[in-house]
Order: sequence, then C-alpha cells, then structure tokens
Amino acid sequence: MSSHLPEPPSITVGILTVSDPVASSDAKPAAADGLRLAAEKLGWRVEVSAAVAEDERQIRASLVDLCLENRVDLVLTVGGTGLGAKDVIPEVTKGVLEKEIPGLAEVIRLKCGRRAPSAALSRGVAGTRRRTLILNLPGSPKAALEAFHAAADLLPHAVNMLRRGAPPALT
Repeated sequence: MSSHLPEPPSITVGILTVSDPVASSDAKPAAADGLRLAAEKLGWRVEVSAAVAEDERQIRASLVDLCLENRVDLVLTVGGTGLGAKDVIPEVTKGVLEKEIPGLAEVIRLKCGRRAPSAALSRGVAGTRRRTLILNLPGSPKAALEAFHAAADLLPHAVNMLRRGAPPALT
C-alpha cells in the first residue's frame, strides 16, 4: 500500500552557537555538533554552523544575515536562553522576528519538561523572519538535542508553509 503523503522537504539549516568561549575558540561547540548530526539524520542540510559572542549586536547581525536571501530555511540558535545576565538570545530574537510562533516554544517546554522540569526555565522563542524559521535552543548539548527532537516533527510543515507564501519582508 503506497502512502500519498508528500516527502518531507530537504530543509537547509543554519546553527548559531551563542557563547563567548566557543566564539573565541576556547571551547568545542558540542551542542552544535550534536544538532548537525541530528539534522543530517533527518535528511536536512546544515549549510552554516557558526559561533558568535554573547553580544546583542553580533547576535542580531548574525540572525539577520542568516535570514537574508533565503540563505537557510531554519536557524537553530544554541545557548543564551537561561536566566544569566548574558542570556539575551530570546530578547534579541524577538527584535529580529516578524512573526512569533509561541506554540513551538511551548511544545518544546512541555515535552522536555516531562523528563526535566527545569525545562520550564528556558526562555527560548520561535518565529519567522522573511521565509526563515528561527528556533532558540538551550546551550547544554543534551538539552539542545531534546528540544530539537521535541519540535522536529513540526518543522517540515512550518518550512513548507513559509516556502508557499510568506511574503519576503524588508531588511
């Protein structure tokens, strides 16, 4: 019996690690490496994997750059979603988004919270800029992978919706 469901899209991914030690090459981007493998296992292509210091201007510039010209379908940010003084990724991301998708972040907190109640403390957000979906993930390699897997089933549909009709916005 053949299925009439469309094949999941080949999603292009950008991974942006927000970490002073990783940006200065003093630390290995373990969470980003795990996310790359997980995305590739789904048949997605990681086009960009970069690190940026915990600086609001640098984070903003990197996010905007990844969303220009449909550079990637999906940006996964890693780190900066907690309660520390330098944890500003949700605020910076909100400033870049054209449309927020609160349900996506809520699904992650709900699913991950079943195993680790501390997931409720993650302030990650999700939304779109142009035709790119942005999703904030925690910095811990284990938590980042769990959050990614919690949302992964929803991402192809979101990307298809963006490809079909989200009008490009001004830069």
